[in-house]
Amino acid sequence: MNYLEALSKRYSVKKFNSEIIPQETLQNILQSGKLAASSQGLQPYKILVVESEEMKKKLTPSFYNPSQISTCSHLIVIVSKKSINENYINGYFRHISKVRCVNIESLDPFKSSIHRHMNEKNSDEIFHWAEKQSYIVLANLMYAAAIENIDTCPMEGFRQDLIEEILDIDSETEKVTVTLALGYRSEEDSFQHMKKVRKPDDKLFKFI
Repeated sequence: MNYLEALSKRYSVKKFNSEIIPQETLQNILQSGKLAASSQGLQPYKILVVESEEMKKKLTPSFYNPSQISTCSHLIVIVSKKSINENYINGYFRHISKVRCVNIESLDPFKSSIHRHMNEKNSDEIFHWAEKQSYIVLANLMYAAAIENIDTCPMEGFRQDLIEEILDIDSETEKVTVTLALGYRSEEDSFQHMKKVRKPDDKLFKFI
């Protein structure tokens, strides 16, 4: 299956069949999220992977449409940072220095650039920027899942307070941005037989 066929087959599954995704396949999908493009490489988010039936059961009441959560193999929760502090930036540059085997002082110009970027934004702008980075991760995960023949459903319809309480999220410093259910579509899900509806090319694309 090529990537256009995979994306054409993809739809937002309303009910999964509870079959568990093989660990190797899951890891491939997660690595695609890890490799997502990120502004200045800062990755201002973390990715929670809910796999235990107990935790999925706890989270189910948090969602306005709970059928996906109660039947999926795994639930991915992307949590965005609300601020980028000095400790986070310093840790980032220590990691660059280690991975690339370079002197950390040689990275000072890049570090200064990041500081300027952050200082130009207020807290709301920083969080909005972090959320946009999280959606790039979401797109990568969905694309990789389609290639792996794994079904998905991205979801924003949840009770913020409840899901963050259950997952022990520090709401002062971070926020659940979006979730992604992974698994295999149920034969009972009639949405899989509906034709995909998208704008025609002449309404969507403009060549300049």
